[in-house]
Amino acid sequence: MQRFKTKKLFVGDVAVGGDAPISVQSMTFSKTKNVAATLEQINRLYFAGCDIVRCAVLDKEDISALKQIKEQSPLPVIADIHFNYRHALAVAKFVDAIRINPGNIGGKERIKAVVDACKERNLPIRIGVNSGSLEEQFESKFGRSVAGMVASAEYNYKLLEDFGFSDIAISLKSSDVASTMEAYRTLRPLCEYPFHLGVTEAGTTFHATIKSAIALGGLLLEGIGDTMRVSITGELEEEIRVAKAILQDSGRQKSGLNIISCPTCGRLQSDLVKAIKIVEEKTKHIKIPLNVSVMGCVVNAIGEAKGADVAIAFGKESGLVMRRGEVVARLKEDELVERFLKELEEEVKEHESNK
Repeated sequence: MQRFKTKKLFVGDVAVGGDAPISVQSMTFSKTKNVAATLEQINRLYFAGCDIVRCAVLDKEDISALKQIKEQSPLPVIADIHFNYRHALAVAKFVDAIRINPGNIGGKERIKAVVDACKERNLPIRIGVNSGSLEEQFESKFGRSVAGMVASAEYNYKLLEDFGFSDIAISLKSSDVASTMEAYRTLRPLCEYPFHLGVTEAGTTFHATIKSAIALGGLLLEGIGDTMRVSITGELEEEIRVAKAILQDSGRQKSGLNIISCPTCGRLQSDLVKAIKIVEEKTKHIKIPLNVSVMGCVVNAIGEAKGADVAIAFGKESGLVMRRGEVVARLKEDELVERFLKELEEEVKEHESNK
C-alpha cells in the first residue's frame, strides 16, 4: 500500500514523515502548571503506547512548569501555543516542537520571530489549521469551508518557506468528517510536508471513535497521513487504543493480534461471546502481528481458520483448534480456549525466535 512521499522531520527522537512509521499523538488535559498531574497523564500515555505528547501553554506559569515536565517526560513534548507568540519564544528553548494556529498567533513579524526561535534548535513547527478559527482574510472570502482551510495552510507554509524554514508539519481539522477528508485530500498533492491527521472536537468515546475511524482510516487507506491523534473528550488511553486499532485495521501498522470472530446469530451452538472475551483479555499483551480466528459455527469457521495463524472452530458441544490451517486438536467445548491459548503462545515464541 503506497503512501504519499513526504519530508521526514524529527520531534525529539521520533521521526515523522518519509518512511517513518505513522506515529500516534495525544494531548494532556490537566493544567500544565500542575506538574505532577501532567506528568501522571504523560506516563499513562507512554504506557498506553503513545509516541508524542502535546501540552497547552496558556501563561508564564505553564512555561515554567513545562520546562520541568520536559525534563522528566518519557515522550517528546510539543508546546501548543495560541494567541501569545511570546510563549512560543520562551518554550522553544527546551521543547521538541511547536504547534501554532495561524489564525490567532498574530502577524508576519510574530510568526517570523517564532520561526527564528525554532531554527536555533532545529525544532519543527506544526501549522494547525482549524475550520473554527480561520484567519479573517480566509473566512471572509471562503467562509468556514474546505477552500478556506486549504488556502490558510498554503499561505502559512509558504510564509514559513519565505522565512527560510521547511521543518513543517500540517494539520487541517474540522469537526465534520467529510470536510476533514476533503481538506487533506485537496492539499496533499500541493506540498510534501508531513500531515498530522485528526478530526477536531470529535466528542465522547462513541462518536469520536466512529468519526476518527471513517476520516483517519479512510485517509490512511489512500496513503495520506504521517502522524495522527484520535481526539476523545477526557479519555487518554482510549485515544491511543482507538488510534492503534485504526492503524492496524487500515493495514498501516502491523502490531498485535487481528482477531476475527463471527457476528452472533441463531446458528451458534457454543458460548462464543464468553470465549471471545477470554481470548481478548488473555492476549492483549501480545505485540507480534498475527491473525487469529474464533468462529462459532461450521458455516465459515473452517474457511477462516485456514487463513489464520491460530484458530478455534466451534461446533456443537465440541470443536477444532487449528494452527496454520492444520487441525491440532479436536476437543470438548470447555477445553478449546485453553488449548487455543497454548498454541497461540507457541506461535508467538516461534515468531520471536525467527526474528
